[in-house]
Amino acid sequence: MLKLLGGVLLFASVPACASELVLGDFKTDLIPHPVPYAVLLPDGYKDGAPLPMLMVLHGAYSSRDELVRSRSIYDDEWKSGRLPKMVVATITAGPVCFYMDFKDGSEKWESLILGPFRDFIHKTYNASADPKKNVLMGGSMGGEGTLRIGLTHPESFAAIAALEPGLEPILYWKDMTPRMHFWISDADLEAAFGKPVDPAYWEANNPNLIVKLHSKQILDSGMQIYLDVGDDDTLLLFGPVEHFHRILWDAGIKHEYHIVHGADHIGRTLPERTTEALEFLGRAVNPPGPDPDAVKFKQMLAPIKEKFGIKE
Repeated sequence: MLKLLGGVLLFASVPACASELVLGDFKTDLIPHPVPYAVLLPDGYKDGAPLPMLMVLHGAYSSRDELVRSRSIYDDEWKSGRLPKMVVATITAGPVCFYMDFKDGSEKWESLILGPFRDFIHKTYNASADPKKNVLMGGSMGGEGTLRIGLTHPESFAAIAALEPGLEPILYWKDMTPRMHFWISDADLEAAFGKPVDPAYWEANNPNLIVKLHSKQILDSGMQIYLDVGDDDTLLLFGPVEHFHRILWDAGIKHEYHIVHGADHIGRTLPERTTEALEFLGRAVNPPGPDPDAVKFKQMLAPIKEKFGIKE
């Protein structure tokens, strides 16, 4: 059944035992066509205080159907109580849009996600606008987009989770080699970063360099970071993700990092990896509080560490 809600055409609303799935098209001047989206709503989302909000960014050449296919993961996590109830939203982005604003201004995906689309979800589905209740997650191209958006705007999110993000192990465009982006065409890079690629624009959108230049802002925000990659990733992303992990580590930015033995870029490991990332995000919006045993251990060792000049 077709329904007009807040100026947005909804063309499917599918109830389920544990969740409700809403599909629609979002109209915006930031993109030259309506943007398909999906929202997954836990039971009772309209009741009480606004729920936390999770934005999910899919990989290249995919769509909002990634969330539709993952619905049972969320239902199971909500039913078990391992994941707090939250409003989950996604869009169908451009095939290789990197979730960024194109240099020529023809497509503005980052502006859409941070602006009118997120506002629409907040207002329409009882989702909290409190940054400490907003989280971001993505895989592959969506993982890179998650890092870029989250690290550039750390004050906007309690936590981000990037699974197998599509990164290159460099800071500057001059160091790029064809091997580093064998899975991205030159045409796709030029569509986003200019033709020819504008080195300064590419570097301004490079998560590695964003951390280098803005580590204090990221640290001060308190935003939590989750990072994951398989050690058998067919796109060879284990090297670039390890490189990014070291940049975070050297900057003193605490984060959770998983290198998953035997895991590829797709396949049977992804549901479990997605579940672990979701539970990390859940703890960010609903902190479990101090661990009594760990607190006692720290207190016990504090005088000894002080004696040796060791600071936390």
